[in-house]
Amino acid sequence: MENVDLLVKNTKLYNSYLKVFTPADVYILGERIYFVDTAQEGNINAKKVIDGSGYYMLPGFIDIHMHIESSMMTPASFGERAASCGVTTLVSEPHEIANVMGVQGIHEMINGAKDSPIDIYYGIPSSVPSTNEDLETTGGIIGFDEMKHLMQEDGVVCVGEVMNYRQIVKGTEMEITKFLRYLREEDPQTVIEGHCPSLVGLDLAKFLYQGIDGDHTEHSLKEIRQRFANGMFVEIQEKMLKPEILEYITENQLYEHCCFVTDDTMADALLEKGQLNYIVRKAVEMGFPLTQAIYCASYTPARRMNLRDRGTLAPGRKADFQLVKETELHRFEPKAVFKDGKEIFWKGKARHTLNAYHFPEEFYHSVHLDQIEATDLEPMVSTDQKQVQVRVIEVTDGRTQTREKLVAMDVENGRLKWQDSGCMLAAVLERHGKNGNIGYGFVTGDCLKQGAAATTYYHDHHNLMVIGSNVDDMVTATRRLIELQGGICTVEHGHIVAELPLPVCGILSELPADDIARMLGGVKESLETLGYRHYNPIMSLCTLGLPVSPALKLTDCGLVDVEKGTVVPLVVEA
Repeated sequence: MENVDLLVKNTKLYNSYLKVFTPADVYILGERIYFVDTAQEGNINAKKVIDGSGYYMLPGFIDIHMHIESSMMTPASFGERAASCGVTTLVSEPHEIANVMGVQGIHEMINGAKDSPIDIYYGIPSSVPSTNEDLETTGGIIGFDEMKHLMQEDGVVCVGEVMNYRQIVKGTEMEITKFLRYLREEDPQTVIEGHCPSLVGLDLAKFLYQGIDGDHTEHSLKEIRQRFANGMFVEIQEKMLKPEILEYITENQLYEHCCFVTDDTMADALLEKGQLNYIVRKAVEMGFPLTQAIYCASYTPARRMNLRDRGTLAPGRKADFQLVKETELHRFEPKAVFKDGKEIFWKGKARHTLNAYHFPEEFYHSVHLDQIEATDLEPMVSTDQKQVQVRVIEVTDGRTQTREKLVAMDVENGRLKWQDSGCMLAAVLERHGKNGNIGYGFVTGDCLKQGAAATTYYHDHHNLMVIGSNVDDMVTATRRLIELQGGICTVEHGHIVAELPLPVCGILSELPADDIARMLGGVKESLETLGYRHYNPIMSLCTLGLPVSPALKLTDCGLVDVEKGTVVPLVVEA
């Protein structure tokens, strides 16, 4: 009689090729599926047997577009949490830490993932900075030579999202355009991820012509139709779970050309909702066919990244799977998760304590700022006018994209009288020790209304941003983050209300996942108490400086008109 290591008997296995559940006994030898016995004849001996009665056996979920840094956790800690959500493979794009520490940051993320219970692959950051040094200052820069080197690293499976899409379309010569030409000649089969909100028509074609054929950003139905019609692989994150989008995919049977991804998952949401399983669950609740949802969370993402040894439970494929109770299938909350045929999660069992990975010492000293005074945080204007029109960033609940709004403000002794304008003052301080820039702006809409908030987790350049209704609270918040060497905090009446220290590069914490989630939840709650009215106030706050996301953003260089790709004056010229 033949021998195998593990038998999962009497289960209902998800067959990715037929997209149906089939009663089966599943035999596992080493790290791979050996035999799927639908006849359940029981003629193979197994060292260990698991009774799968009452359970569905699903492939491990695969999230191919995400950023571990968005959780503010270290890679191994994130991997452990993702495993409990049925996820067995991630493809992370570490451009956040690369913006702080360059190539060294990427290497440390790769090293830090080696103790993870799941497979963590990487896409190389292709847009660090996301724009250029005229629009933002970063601690690290990834150029042509760095990209070539990184593509040879073990565990690198793709080129990460090409973010500077406006310049790509314009034909601007950049490090990434040189690298794209190199790949076309040397390795035309390379997977290249994109970031191209709003591109349609000829502009979309120009983007695709460069070989960038995947997109995960938010779109209208018109934009989605054009992406599918032009052969672009569509990666669906939560804000793309719109009825009209899901109906279009379903009606046109476009499952082969899309998958689900998380992109960014904050620690509190990871604890409360889950990871990729949450996106799949929400899609099914909105009417996406359950069997197709599993397919788009396992098989299609594996194929997109050329990870053809996983994503399906069939002979020769990796034994990466999850067992889900029949009564809880629609929730996608696994009872057990296995990676390479080994148990990595069993609900109710104590988790293995991971060894804490220690980053290089300089990673803990990345906020290069001296003591900040109140006068540093308010802009001076040169004008003889008593009143001027000021460009203001308008935040709208339901989206991270912003709008430009013009607001009249009085001027007195070279200072704007902004306190009664309905706007919050904001400043971005360059904290990488490069040039000492400070960019000034104002924010209105569904944002903070009182007190102050500050963060060094500030996409993608991760300079220190502070926003507030009064300068004194802003100074307190700024000084606290300098003291912590990074983090997020809120202040009211001169007192710290909530904080999450992020001592690793100003963007990561080494605390246990539950502690990070609890503290971040406290920051979120305090932002809401201070007036923030947004479905994700943390993400909204931290993307006010992302100069590739429409329409008006604030960096250390000043206000950025994203569509024009230029810094624009705070005061509109008369």
